[in-house]
Amino acid sequence: QVQLVESGGALVQAGGSLELSCVASGSISAGNVMGWYRQAPGKQRELVATITSGGRTNYADSAKGRFTISRDNAKNTVYLQMNSLRREDTAVYYCNVRFFISNSGYWGQGTQVTVSS
Repeated sequence: QVQLVESGGALVQAGGSLELSCVASGSISAGNVMGWYRQAPGKQRELVATITSGGRTNYADSAKGRFTISRDNAKNTVYLQMNSLRREDTAVYYCNVRFFISNSGYWGQGTQVTVSS
C-alpha cells in the first residue's frame, strides 16, 4: 500500500526549466530505488533517471547533463530538475518506487510535460 503523487508538470518553452516532484506515502521501506520515467506519444515508456535510498544515481543518456534527480528521504520525496528542455522532452512523466527486499514496485499517475518552441 504505497501511493505516489507527481506534480510540477507544465507547458514550458524550449530552453526553459521545470522541476517535478513525487511524494510517496504509505509503508516505505528504507531500501528502495525511486525513479522518473516518461512516455511520449507513440513511444514506449523509458527510463529517465533513478536514485536509490542511499543516493546512488543513474541517468539515461538523453537526460545526463541536463536533468538532475534528487530525493529527500525524510519527506519520501523524489525530484527531477530539468534544464535546457527540448521539444523531444515532451511526455507524460511517471514516478516509480521499487523496494529491494520485496521487489515490488508502484507507479504514480503521471504528470504532463509539454515543451513548445
